[in-house]
Amino acid sequence: MKCVKIFSMVCMFSIISIASYAAHEHDWNADTLTNGFGGLNDALEDSGIEVGFCLTSIYQRNTKGGLSTNNRKGEFSGSYDLEMTADLQRLLGIEGVIFIHGEGGWTDSEGIDGTSVGSVFGVNADAIGNRSLDIVELFYEVPLGDRFTLTIGKIDFTGYFDASAFANDETAQFLNGALVNNPSIPFPDYSLGIIGTYNLSDDWYLMAGAADAQADGRETGFNTAFHDEDYFFFIVESGIARQFESETGSLQGTYRVGLWYDPQPKAHSDSSKEYRDDTGLYISCDQEFIKENDIPEDKQGLGGFFRYGYAPSKTNDLTNYYSFGAQYQGLIDGRDDDVLGLAYAHGDFSDKADATYTEDYESAAELYYSAQITPWMTLSPSVQYITNPGGNEDVSDAVVCGVRALIVF
Repeated sequence: MKCVKIFSMVCMFSIISIASYAAHEHDWNADTLTNGFGGLNDALEDSGIEVGFCLTSIYQRNTKGGLSTNNRKGEFSGSYDLEMTADLQRLLGIEGVIFIHGEGGWTDSEGIDGTSVGSVFGVNADAIGNRSLDIVELFYEVPLGDRFTLTIGKIDFTGYFDASAFANDETAQFLNGALVNNPSIPFPDYSLGIIGTYNLSDDWYLMAGAADAQADGRETGFNTAFHDEDYFFFIVESGIARQFESETGSLQGTYRVGLWYDPQPKAHSDSSKEYRDDTGLYISCDQEFIKENDIPEDKQGLGGFFRYGYAPSKTNDLTNYYSFGAQYQGLIDGRDDDVLGLAYAHGDFSDKADATYTEDYESAAELYYSAQITPWMTLSPSVQYITNPGGNEDVSDAVVCGVRALIVF
Protein backbone atom coordinates (compact mmCIF):
# COMPACT_ATOMS: atom_id res chain seq x y z
CA MET A 1 0.00 0.00 0.00
CA LYS A 2 2.98 2.30 0.50
CA CYS A 3 3.56 2.54 -3.25
CA VAL A 4 -0.12 3.42 -3.76
CA LYS A 5 0.16 6.21 -1.21
CA ILE A 6 3.32 7.55 -2.81
CA PHE A 7 1.65 7.46 -6.23
CA SER A 8 -1.38 9.33 -4.83
CA MET A 9 0.81 12.00 -3.29
CA VAL A 10 2.71 12.42 -6.53
CA CYS A 11 -0.58 12.87 -8.43
CA MET A 12 -1.82 15.50 -5.99
CA PHE A 13 1.37 17.53 -5.62
CA SER A 14 2.29 17.33 -9.30
CA ILE A 15 -0.81 19.33 -10.18
CA ILE A 16 0.97 22.58 -9.37
CA SER A 17 3.87 21.54 -11.56
CA ILE A 18 1.53 20.60 -14.38
CA ALA A 19 -0.23 23.95 -14.15
CA SER A 20 3.08 25.83 -14.22
CA TYR A 21 4.27 23.82 -17.22
CA ALA A 22 0.99 24.40 -19.05
CA ALA A 23 1.26 28.13 -18.49
CA HIS A 24 4.50 28.18 -20.47
CA GLU A 25 4.07 25.37 -23.00
CA HIS A 26 0.31 25.28 -23.66
CA ASP A 27 -2.64 27.58 -24.07
CA TRP A 28 -3.66 28.43 -20.51
CA ASN A 29 -7.26 28.94 -21.67
CA ALA A 30 -7.55 25.67 -23.59
CA ASP A 31 -10.45 23.42 -22.64
CA THR A 32 -8.13 20.45 -22.05
CA LEU A 33 -4.54 20.05 -20.86
CA THR A 34 -3.39 18.40 -24.10
CA ASN A 35 -5.46 20.56 -26.46
CA GLY A 36 -7.55 17.55 -27.42
CA PHE A 37 -4.61 15.12 -27.52
CA GLY A 38 -2.67 17.37 -29.87
CA GLY A 39 -5.55 17.87 -32.30
CA LEU A 40 -6.48 14.18 -32.49
CA ASN A 41 -9.90 14.84 -30.98
CA ASP A 42 -10.74 17.36 -33.69
CA ALA A 43 -9.78 14.87 -36.39
CA LEU A 44 -11.83 12.10 -34.78
CA GLU A 45 -14.81 14.39 -34.24
CA ASP A 46 -15.18 14.85 -37.98
CA SER A 47 -15.73 11.10 -38.18
CA GLY A 48 -18.26 11.05 -35.34
CA ILE A 49 -15.92 9.89 -32.54
CA GLU A 50 -15.31 11.80 -29.30
CA VAL A 51 -12.70 10.77 -26.75
CA GLY A 52 -12.20 12.18 -23.25
CA PHE A 53 -9.84 11.44 -20.38
CA CYS A 54 -9.85 12.96 -16.89
CA LEU A 55 -8.01 12.39 -13.62
CA THR A 56 -9.43 13.02 -10.14
CA SER A 57 -7.10 13.11 -7.13
CA ILE A 58 -8.40 13.48 -3.56
CA TYR A 59 -6.85 14.03 -0.15
CA GLN A 60 -9.07 13.80 2.96
CA ARG A 61 -8.28 13.86 6.68
CA ASN A 62 -10.54 13.01 9.60
CA THR A 63 -9.68 15.89 11.93
CA LYS A 64 -12.11 15.23 14.79
CA GLY A 65 -14.14 12.32 16.18
CA GLY A 66 -15.00 9.23 14.18
CA LEU A 67 -13.12 5.98 14.66
CA SER A 68 -9.65 7.56 14.65
CA THR A 69 -7.89 10.82 13.85
CA ASN A 70 -4.47 9.14 13.73
CA ASN A 71 -4.99 6.35 11.19
CA ARG A 72 -3.74 7.64 7.85
CA LYS A 73 -5.04 4.83 5.63
CA GLY A 74 -7.31 5.85 2.79
CA GLU A 75 -6.54 9.56 3.01
CA PHE A 76 -5.15 9.64 -0.53
CA SER A 77 -7.37 8.34 -3.32
CA GLY A 78 -8.18 9.02 -6.92
CA SER A 79 -9.70 7.81 -10.14
CA TYR A 80 -9.28 8.18 -13.86
CA ASP A 81 -11.96 7.93 -16.52
CA LEU A 82 -11.54 7.24 -20.23
CA GLU A 83 -14.68 7.75 -22.32
CA MET A 84 -15.48 7.35 -26.01
CA THR A 85 -18.69 8.12 -27.88
CA ALA A 86 -19.20 6.92 -31.45
CA ASP A 87 -21.96 8.51 -33.55
CA LEU A 88 -22.98 5.59 -35.76
CA GLN A 89 -24.94 7.83 -38.10
CA ARG A 90 -21.78 9.71 -39.08
CA LEU A 91 -19.62 6.59 -39.02
CA LEU A 92 -21.79 3.98 -40.71
CA GLY A 93 -25.08 5.67 -41.58
CA ILE A 94 -26.83 3.78 -38.75
CA GLU A 95 -29.03 5.43 -36.13
CA GLY A 96 -27.72 5.61 -32.58
CA VAL A 97 -24.52 5.98 -30.60
CA ILE A 98 -22.15 3.61 -28.80
CA PHE A 99 -20.70 4.75 -25.49
CA ILE A 100 -17.66 3.15 -23.78
CA HIS A 101 -16.42 4.10 -20.32
CA GLY A 102 -13.25 2.75 -18.72
CA GLU A 103 -12.49 3.50 -15.08
CA GLY A 104 -9.53 2.91 -12.78
CA GLY A 105 -8.39 4.19 -9.43
CA TRP A 106 -6.32 3.92 -6.31
CA THR A 107 -6.84 4.02 -2.55
CA ASP A 108 -6.10 1.91 0.50
CA SER A 109 -8.38 -1.13 0.56
CA GLU A 110 -10.46 -0.08 3.60
CA GLY A 111 -10.68 3.54 2.60
CA ILE A 112 -10.99 6.48 4.96
CA ASP A 113 -14.38 5.34 6.27
CA GLY A 114 -13.24 1.87 7.32
CA THR A 115 -10.26 3.17 9.27
CA SER A 116 -11.00 6.73 10.36
CA VAL A 117 -14.62 7.89 10.02
CA GLY A 118 -16.90 4.84 10.16
CA SER A 119 -19.66 6.42 8.09
CA VAL A 120 -22.42 4.34 6.52
CA PHE A 121 -22.97 6.96 3.82
CA GLY A 122 -19.30 7.17 2.90
CA VAL A 123 -17.38 10.45 2.87
CA ASN A 124 -15.68 9.74 -0.47
CA ALA A 125 -17.98 8.48 -3.22
CA ASP A 126 -15.06 8.52 -5.67
CA ALA A 127 -13.01 5.95 -3.70
CA ILE A 128 -13.31 2.86 -5.92
CA GLY A 129 -10.30 0.92 -4.65
CA ASN A 130 -7.14 -0.21 -6.40
CA ARG A 131 -8.13 -0.85 -10.00
CA SER A 132 -6.20 -0.66 -13.25
CA LEU A 133 -8.79 -0.01 -15.97
CA ASP A 134 -12.18 -1.72 -16.10
CA ILE A 135 -14.76 -1.26 -18.86
CA VAL A 136 -17.62 -0.26 -16.58
CA GLU A 137 -19.99 0.94 -19.31
CA LEU A 138 -20.53 -0.20 -22.88
CA PHE A 139 -23.96 0.43 -24.33
CA TYR A 140 -25.89 1.23 -27.48
CA GLU A 141 -28.43 4.06 -27.42
CA VAL A 142 -30.84 4.57 -30.28
CA PRO A 143 -33.92 6.72 -30.89
CA LEU A 144 -36.95 4.75 -32.07
CA GLY A 145 -39.28 7.32 -33.51
CA ASP A 146 -39.62 10.91 -32.32
CA ARG A 147 -40.36 10.21 -28.66
CA PHE A 148 -38.82 6.88 -27.62
CA THR A 149 -35.15 6.10 -26.87
CA LEU A 150 -33.74 2.65 -26.12
CA THR A 151 -30.48 2.05 -24.23
CA ILE A 152 -29.06 -1.46 -23.97
CA GLY A 153 -25.75 -2.88 -22.71
CA LYS A 154 -23.64 -2.44 -19.61
CA ILE A 155 -25.04 0.69 -17.97
CA ASP A 156 -24.58 2.89 -14.91
CA PHE A 157 -28.22 3.23 -13.83
CA THR A 158 -27.39 6.15 -11.51
CA GLY A 159 -26.61 8.16 -14.64
CA TYR A 160 -30.26 7.88 -15.69
CA PHE A 161 -32.40 7.47 -12.55
CA ASP A 162 -32.44 9.64 -9.41
CA ALA A 163 -30.57 12.35 -11.30
CA SER A 164 -29.87 15.85 -10.02
CA ALA A 165 -28.42 18.94 -11.65
CA PHE A 166 -26.57 19.89 -8.45
CA ALA A 167 -25.79 16.62 -6.61
CA ASN A 168 -24.93 13.77 -8.97
CA ASP A 169 -21.18 13.91 -9.73
CA GLU A 170 -18.55 13.00 -7.12
CA THR A 171 -15.73 14.30 -9.33
CA ALA A 172 -17.13 17.83 -9.56
CA GLN A 173 -19.88 18.33 -6.94
CA PHE A 174 -20.41 16.85 -3.46
CA LEU A 175 -18.17 13.99 -2.29
CA ASN A 176 -20.36 12.43 0.40
CA GLY A 177 -22.10 9.32 -0.91
CA ALA A 178 -25.51 10.42 0.37
CA LEU A 179 -25.19 13.64 -1.65
CA VAL A 180 -24.36 11.90 -4.92
CA ASN A 181 -27.20 9.37 -5.12
CA ASN A 182 -30.05 8.16 -2.94
CA PRO A 183 -28.60 5.47 -0.60
CA SER A 184 -32.04 3.93 0.01
CA ILE A 185 -32.15 2.71 -3.63
CA PRO A 186 -30.29 -0.62 -4.08
CA PHE A 187 -28.79 0.29 -7.45
CA PRO A 188 -26.80 -2.60 -8.94
CA ASP A 189 -23.16 -1.96 -9.80
CA TYR A 190 -22.44 -1.16 -13.46
CA SER A 191 -24.68 -3.86 -14.90
CA LEU A 192 -26.10 -5.44 -18.01
CA GLY A 193 -29.49 -3.90 -18.53
CA ILE A 194 -31.98 -2.08 -20.69
CA ILE A 195 -33.62 1.33 -20.34
CA GLY A 196 -36.51 2.78 -22.29
CA THR A 197 -37.36 6.48 -22.22
CA TYR A 198 -40.63 7.83 -23.63
CA ASN A 199 -41.32 11.56 -23.92
CA LEU A 200 -45.02 11.94 -23.25
CA SER A 201 -44.71 15.63 -24.12
CA ASP A 202 -41.97 18.22 -24.49
CA ASP A 203 -41.59 18.49 -20.70
CA TRP A 204 -42.91 15.16 -19.36
CA TYR A 205 -41.13 11.82 -19.62
CA LEU A 206 -41.55 8.23 -18.48
CA MET A 207 -38.47 6.01 -18.05
CA ALA A 208 -38.19 2.34 -17.08
CA GLY A 209 -35.25 -0.03 -16.76
CA ALA A 210 -34.23 -3.57 -15.85
CA ALA A 211 -30.72 -4.56 -14.72
CA ASP A 212 -28.81 -7.58 -13.48
CA ALA A 213 -29.27 -7.27 -9.69
CA GLN A 214 -26.13 -9.32 -8.94
CA ALA A 215 -23.80 -7.33 -11.17
CA ASP A 216 -20.12 -6.80 -10.47
CA GLY A 217 -18.88 -3.72 -12.30
CA ARG A 218 -15.46 -5.28 -12.85
CA GLU A 219 -16.91 -8.17 -14.86
CA THR A 220 -18.83 -8.38 -18.14
CA GLY A 221 -21.98 -9.46 -16.32
CA PHE A 222 -22.85 -12.45 -18.47
CA ASN A 223 -21.94 -14.89 -15.68
CA THR A 224 -24.54 -13.37 -13.31
CA ALA A 225 -27.22 -12.12 -15.70
CA PHE A 226 -27.78 -15.41 -17.51
CA HIS A 227 -26.62 -18.09 -15.06
CA ASP A 228 -27.89 -19.42 -11.72
CA GLU A 229 -30.60 -17.20 -10.19
CA ASP A 230 -32.24 -14.76 -12.56
CA TYR A 231 -32.49 -11.73 -10.29
CA PHE A 232 -33.27 -8.49 -12.10
CA PHE A 233 -33.62 -5.06 -10.54
CA PHE A 234 -36.53 -3.03 -11.98
CA ILE A 235 -37.06 0.70 -11.73
CA VAL A 236 -39.52 3.18 -13.22
CA GLU A 237 -39.40 6.97 -13.06
CA SER A 238 -41.55 9.81 -14.31
CA GLY A 239 -40.44 13.41 -14.39
CA ILE A 240 -41.54 16.86 -15.42
CA ALA A 241 -39.06 19.49 -16.63
CA ARG A 242 -40.44 22.99 -16.30
CA GLN A 243 -39.14 26.47 -16.93
CA PHE A 244 -40.23 29.45 -14.88
CA GLU A 245 -39.72 32.88 -16.35
CA SER A 246 -37.77 35.57 -14.51
CA GLU A 247 -36.35 38.99 -15.34
CA THR A 248 -33.03 37.36 -16.25
CA GLY A 249 -34.37 34.44 -18.28
CA SER A 250 -35.86 30.99 -17.81
CA LEU A 251 -35.28 29.10 -14.55
CA GLN A 252 -35.02 25.36 -15.25
CA GLY A 253 -36.42 22.78 -12.84
CA THR A 254 -36.96 19.01 -12.97
CA TYR A 255 -39.25 17.04 -10.64
CA ARG A 256 -38.97 13.24 -10.55
CA VAL A 257 -40.72 10.40 -8.74
CA GLY A 258 -39.76 6.74 -8.99
CA LEU A 259 -40.45 3.18 -7.80
CA TRP A 260 -37.99 0.27 -7.63
CA TYR A 261 -38.22 -3.50 -7.15
CA ASP A 262 -35.46 -5.91 -6.12
CA PRO A 263 -36.34 -9.65 -5.99
CA GLN A 264 -33.17 -10.81 -4.22
CA PRO A 265 -33.54 -12.40 -0.75
CA LYS A 266 -32.35 -9.88 1.83
CA ALA A 267 -32.83 -8.71 5.40
CA HIS A 268 -31.72 -5.98 7.77
CA SER A 269 -28.47 -6.54 9.67
CA ASP A 270 -30.01 -8.07 12.83
CA SER A 271 -32.19 -10.63 11.06
CA SER A 272 -31.28 -14.13 9.92
CA LYS A 273 -34.57 -14.49 8.05
CA GLU A 274 -34.49 -13.18 4.50
CA TYR A 275 -37.36 -11.82 2.46
CA ARG A 276 -37.80 -11.50 -1.27
CA ASP A 277 -39.49 -8.86 -3.39
CA ASP A 278 -38.07 -5.69 -1.85
CA THR A 279 -39.72 -2.47 -3.03
CA GLY A 280 -39.30 1.24 -2.42
CA LEU A 281 -39.94 4.74 -3.73
CA TYR A 282 -38.01 7.96 -4.19
CA ILE A 283 -38.34 11.63 -5.12
CA SER A 284 -35.66 13.82 -6.69
CA CYS A 285 -36.08 17.50 -7.56
CA ASP A 286 -33.81 20.33 -8.62
CA GLN A 287 -34.62 23.93 -9.45
CA GLU A 288 -32.82 27.09 -10.50
CA PHE A 289 -33.82 30.00 -8.28
CA ILE A 290 -31.72 32.91 -9.52
CA LYS A 291 -29.94 33.63 -12.81
CA GLU A 292 -27.45 36.44 -13.06
CA ASN A 293 -28.14 37.11 -16.75
CA ASP A 294 -30.38 36.02 -19.61
CA ILE A 295 -27.71 34.17 -21.62
CA PRO A 296 -29.11 30.59 -21.89
CA GLU A 297 -25.76 28.80 -21.75
CA ASP A 298 -24.52 30.87 -18.78
CA LYS A 299 -25.18 28.95 -15.53
CA GLN A 300 -24.26 31.71 -13.08
CA GLY A 301 -26.77 31.87 -10.27
CA LEU A 302 -28.40 29.95 -7.43
CA GLY A 303 -30.01 26.51 -7.61
CA GLY A 304 -31.17 23.90 -5.14
CA PHE A 305 -32.17 20.24 -4.86
CA PHE A 306 -34.19 17.85 -2.68
CA ARG A 307 -34.25 14.05 -2.46
CA TYR A 308 -36.33 11.55 -0.48
CA GLY A 309 -36.26 7.76 -0.33
CA TYR A 310 -38.16 5.00 1.45
CA ALA A 311 -37.23 1.32 1.80
CA PRO A 312 -38.93 -1.35 4.01
CA SER A 313 -37.31 -1.84 7.42
CA LYS A 314 -37.53 -5.65 7.38
CA THR A 315 -35.24 -5.88 4.35
CA ASN A 316 -33.07 -2.75 4.62
CA ASP A 317 -30.85 -1.09 7.21
CA LEU A 318 -31.62 2.39 5.85
CA THR A 319 -35.37 2.99 5.76
CA ASN A 320 -36.01 6.71 5.40
CA TYR A 321 -33.66 9.18 3.76
CA TYR A 322 -33.76 12.79 2.69
CA SER A 323 -31.29 15.39 1.53
CA PHE A 324 -31.37 18.99 0.39
CA GLY A 325 -28.89 21.62 -0.61
CA ALA A 326 -27.95 24.52 -2.82
CA GLN A 327 -25.18 25.66 -5.13
CA TYR A 328 -24.19 29.10 -6.38
CA GLN A 329 -22.08 29.46 -9.51
CA GLY A 330 -20.19 32.71 -10.02
CA LEU A 331 -20.70 34.07 -6.50
CA ILE A 332 -17.47 36.09 -6.66
CA ASP A 333 -17.14 38.74 -9.36
CA GLY A 334 -14.68 37.68 -12.02
CA ARG A 335 -14.92 34.00 -10.97
CA ASP A 336 -17.84 33.05 -13.21
CA ASP A 337 -17.13 29.30 -13.29
CA ASP A 338 -16.45 28.79 -9.58
CA VAL A 339 -19.12 26.93 -7.61
CA LEU A 340 -20.06 27.05 -3.92
CA GLY A 341 -22.13 24.11 -2.64
CA LEU A 342 -23.76 23.37 0.71
CA ALA A 343 -25.98 20.37 1.50
CA TYR A 344 -27.35 18.11 4.24
CA ALA A 345 -28.34 14.42 4.19
CA HIS A 346 -30.17 12.37 6.84
CA GLY A 347 -30.83 8.63 6.95
CA ASP A 348 -32.91 6.71 9.53
CA PHE A 349 -31.83 3.18 10.42
CA SER A 350 -34.26 0.28 10.70
CA ASP A 351 -35.91 0.07 14.12
CA LYS A 352 -35.55 -3.71 13.78
CA ALA A 353 -31.74 -3.48 13.69
CA ASP A 354 -31.12 -2.04 17.15
CA ALA A 355 -28.21 -4.35 17.86
CA THR A 356 -26.27 -3.10 14.85
CA TYR A 357 -27.27 0.55 15.10
CA THR A 358 -27.35 1.98 18.61
CA GLU A 359 -28.23 5.41 17.20
CA ASP A 360 -31.39 6.04 15.21
CA TYR A 361 -29.76 7.88 12.31
CA GLU A 362 -26.67 9.16 10.57
CA SER A 363 -26.50 12.59 8.99
CA ALA A 364 -23.95 14.50 6.96
CA ALA A 365 -23.42 18.15 6.08
CA GLU A 366 -20.94 19.16 3.39
CA LEU A 367 -19.57 22.47 2.18
CA TYR A 368 -17.31 22.73 -0.88
CA TYR A 369 -15.90 25.43 -3.13
CA SER A 370 -14.92 24.45 -6.66
CA ALA A 371 -12.32 26.88 -8.00
CA GLN A 372 -11.51 26.76 -11.70
CA ILE A 373 -7.76 27.29 -11.97
CA THR A 374 -7.86 26.83 -15.74
CA PRO A 375 -10.63 25.48 -18.01
CA TRP A 376 -8.95 22.07 -17.69
CA MET A 377 -8.14 22.06 -13.97
CA THR A 378 -10.38 22.55 -10.93
CA LEU A 379 -9.47 22.50 -7.23
CA SER A 380 -12.23 21.87 -4.68
CA PRO A 381 -11.56 22.17 -0.93
CA SER A 382 -14.36 20.72 1.19
CA VAL A 383 -15.40 20.04 4.78
CA GLN A 384 -17.91 17.45 6.03
CA TYR A 385 -19.57 17.07 9.43
CA ILE A 386 -20.85 13.54 10.11
CA THR A 387 -23.32 13.03 12.96
CA ASN A 388 -23.56 9.53 14.50
CA PRO A 389 -21.08 7.86 12.12
CA GLY A 390 -22.20 4.28 11.50
CA GLY A 391 -25.15 4.72 13.85
CA ASN A 392 -22.79 3.86 16.70
CA GLU A 393 -23.23 5.66 20.02
CA ASP A 394 -19.60 4.93 20.92
CA VAL A 395 -18.31 6.89 17.90
CA SER A 396 -18.36 10.67 18.21
CA ASP A 397 -19.29 13.07 15.44
CA ALA A 398 -16.59 13.45 12.81
CA VAL A 399 -15.17 16.39 10.89
CA VAL A 400 -13.55 15.51 7.56
CA CYS A 401 -11.53 18.07 5.60
CA GLY A 402 -10.16 17.54 2.14
CA VAL A 403 -9.29 18.84 -1.30
CA ARG A 404 -10.06 17.40 -4.71
CA ALA A 405 -8.27 18.11 -8.00
CA LEU A 406 -9.82 17.40 -11.37
CA ILE A 407 -7.75 17.56 -14.57
CA VAL A 408 -9.27 17.13 -18.02
CA PHE A 409 -6.78 15.87 -20.59
